[in-house]
Amino acid sequence: MPLKLLAVGDLHLGRRPSRLPAELASRGRSLGPSGSWDRTVTAAIAERVDAVALAGDVVDRDDDFFEALRDLQTGVERLVAAGIRVLGVAGNHDVTVLPQLVEQIDSFELLGAGGRWQRVCLESGGTMLHLWGWSFPQTQVFTSPLTGVDFDRPPGVNLGLLHCNRDQPGSPYAPVPRRELEGAGLDGWLLGHVHQPDALSAPHPSGYLGCVTGMNPGEPGARGPWLLTMEGGRIEEITQWVLAPLRWERLEVDIAGIPDPGQDSGEVRKRLLSRVRELDAEVNKAYRLPDAVGLRVKLTGRTRFGEKAAELFSEEERAHIHGGQEGTHYFIERLEVLTQPEVELAELAKTADPPGLLARRLLLLDEPAEHVGRRKLLAEAQDKLSEQSRKATWQGLRLNPPDEAAVALWLRRSGMRLLEKLLAQQGESA
Repeated sequence: MPLKLLAVGDLHLGRRPSRLPAELASRGRSLGPSGSWDRTVTAAIAERVDAVALAGDVVDRDDDFFEALRDLQTGVERLVAAGIRVLGVAGNHDVTVLPQLVEQIDSFELLGAGGRWQRVCLESGGTMLHLWGWSFPQTQVFTSPLTGVDFDRPPGVNLGLLHCNRDQPGSPYAPVPRRELEGAGLDGWLLGHVHQPDALSAPHPSGYLGCVTGMNPGEPGARGPWLLTMEGGRIEEITQWVLAPLRWERLEVDIAGIPDPGQDSGEVRKRLLSRVRELDAEVNKAYRLPDAVGLRVKLTGRTRFGEKAAELFSEEERAHIHGGQEGTHYFIERLEVLTQPEVELAELAKTADPPGLLARRLLLLDEPAEHVGRRKLLAEAQDKLSEQSRKATWQGLRLNPPDEAAVALWLRRSGMRLLEKLLAQQGESA
């Protein structure tokens, strides 16, 4: 009989997802970590797993103690009542609060308290799993938890459960070189801290589990815990259960060749909804469907109507652009215009009119980093942006000076939008 371990990445109980439309704002708790944890617990019980392992940052902040206690305790009690063990390690976010919570939840097994490696054994139908865990002893740890450690592995599957920053020397969050993970002699590593999941595979999965639900549009893609199935002294299979109640996705919609949206808006909407329906078909393959999907939409292609196309969609439409096949609420979190002129920049740059002057400036951004003209353009823009960031209006945000890559991206995007407007004006006056 196989042994089933459900590995859960960063939960961050207590946090609410950001960038929700008003219609969904009141559902932040059920769409965020709390709802993800409830779905994870329900799935673990339904699939009769043997244990659930949490890879740190179970709680977002110390201030979230009481909310996290309620959610975590309810979930642990449900799991334990179903005969499922619950184990975990503390990360940098919950180094203080998780041990406090464990004092209130007897059935939660905290591994590696105080920064000392600890091994526990799980057994099912003759299959043995040895889980090695290490917890943060304080908020910042500048040395690798694996340095000088010799794992005396017993027979069976041996897995490491660790919250760390892989291949980031100097990081204050337990920096671990990949070579130390590979040389530790274990069958795999279940890592927390980085929210983007790795592509984990049997028989030697090693990498980040990712957060169980995307907290913001910067964390797109499929999210959920990972089921490891073990038998005969090896990991036979690892599968991600995509079950987050809120999912973030990025869509590119090519609007090249569309007529003037001011005269005919149907084609733009048709292309956007076609891409959303394609995404919905993919989303419907999830272990459990999300209640909502937030979209960051980019309009692309060669056209002079990019800005007009973006203006077609009202706030109401963006807040609920589509209802999926199974009722999933799709909304547009941001709509960006990244279209290109219908005429190549090199051709436009040959003219002496304002579009030609702007095209020549934009072409400088494609030159090598050492190009004098490019360097001068970026330096001037960087000075202007830095001047703005120093104004009293923005001081509370503690903005860092923009780097060269950010400045170049800003110039390209704003320049393209201005070029589009200039060309549109020329067309109207022709």
